[in-house]
Amino acid sequence: MVGVGSRYESEAESGISHFVEHMVFKGGRRFPTARDVSEAIEGVGGVLNAATDREATVFWTRVPIAKLGLAVSVLSDMLLSPALDPEEVVKERQVVIEELRMYQDNPQDYVQIAFDALMWPDHPLGWDVAGREETVLSFTAEDCRRHLETHMLPSTLVISIAGGFETEAAIAEIDEAIGPWADRRRGVPGPPAPATPPSGPPLRVIRRSAEQANILVGARAPSYNDPDRHIAEILNVILGEGMSSRLFLELREHRGLVYDVHSFMSRMADTGVLGIGLACEPRQAATALQAAVVELRKLAEEPVGDAELTKAREYAKGRLLLQLEGTSALCEYAGQQLLLQGKIVEPDELVARLESVDAVQVSELASRLLSAGLRAAVVGPFRSETRFEKAIAV
Repeated sequence: MVGVGSRYESEAESGISHFVEHMVFKGGRRFPTARDVSEAIEGVGGVLNAATDREATVFWTRVPIAKLGLAVSVLSDMLLSPALDPEEVVKERQVVIEELRMYQDNPQDYVQIAFDALMWPDHPLGWDVAGREETVLSFTAEDCRRHLETHMLPSTLVISIAGGFETEAAIAEIDEAIGPWADRRRGVPGPPAPATPPSGPPLRVIRRSAEQANILVGARAPSYNDPDRHIAEILNVILGEGMSSRLFLELREHRGLVYDVHSFMSRMADTGVLGIGLACEPRQAATALQAAVVELRKLAEEPVGDAELTKAREYAKGRLLLQLEGTSALCEYAGQQLLLQGKIVEPDELVARLESVDAVQVSELASRLLSAGLRAAVVGPFRSETRFEKAIAV
């Protein structure tokens, strides 16, 4: 895991972290081609992949435990000795552009892109992680190399392993693979631009000919460094996590307004979002959006009952503990905490924090979210914004 993502980019560099993520799969010193890289892992039944977010880029593999050394060798070669062939860069530009177009053609993806831009206008956090076509077309092999040299450092790198391995043997494998590189590299990249308050219109309606409307509405919420993030977690569960949540029971089961409705949390170092997503028949869109906002308002105005609060705590605790039974989730949990927060919080401590959340805290946070102002993105066959403006008015 590398501590770099789209929020570290300038406007002209938008998408370079994601592009570099693609390029390192093209081969390196020990595994010279994309085929060599993929066959090394898939040849032992493993899986190799990567993902770029706003604050981190993650490269991961899952292999049989006897092949741990191979996994370390492949990943270290990709990141520390990538070929970055100029001809491959030219080819990959078009691949990434097709990825961008795929997201733009999918209303569920496109409404997320529009929502992010509303939440963080004119800020790297609001830009598409994959960039824009014009920036992607400008990337060169030298740009990729410069990006890695700036951000791929011992101070920004976390290696996380979970499974039935011998710790000393694993450390020896890693030391052999990255020790010489780590001895040569020093430095700490500059911090990213801090999050700025949202500004401009709180609503964007994008007209698309479609059989279904897609909507995201939400407000700024606690970051992952904010003590209130555990309150936000419980609020999110009550509001829209699962089929027993308020949004699901009211909008789908009781009123039949939607097929898909849920809430979600997105957290960064200094900011976050609590959002509500829904998809419905266009004629029901404004009504469904207003109904979702009403459910959030109820949380602010009426304290949650003991039974519902207990259920939400148990849901959040159980989900965490069940996820950590898998090695992939455990590996990601430990690595991301160490990378982004500088320490690993034990699951028992997180459980205790979730158990400490009370009804007053949930109501107060819901009230703060509403006071901060809701912002919404809508994609569908609509000519006017008026109905949606009224729906999000608090």
